Amino acid sequence: MEKGRVGQRYLLTGENTSFVQIFNMVANITNTRAPMFHVPLWLIEAYGWISVFVSRITGKLPLISYPTVRVLRHQWAYSCDKAKMELGYTPRNLTEGLSEMLLWLKEEKLIKF
Repeated sequence: MEKGRVGQRYLLTGENTSFVQIFNMVANITNTRAPMFHVPLWLIEAYGWISVFVSRITGKLPLISYPTVRVLRHQWAYSCDKAKMELGYTPRNLTEGLSEMLLWLKEEKLIKF
């Protein structure tokens, strides 16, 4: 290891961005429309519980589970300042990273736009 301290952990993050901002960026990059509706979290939570119940009957994985919804509820915000200072880390621009990822997904025929 050339940089950093032994035993330390570093978050290699970038910009803290909301789902709405990400949806808008993706829409802009793909020249499509961003979702215009809002589903209340309580409704998604209820669906998560129902999904888990149905998955126990069918043996198929649920589309979304209640624990997943709990993660979505949390306001996650992280800093990469320690990695910048100690490792010389420079995060990529989110728009550039999304553009590259979306193009790859399109080339692999995993998405269409």
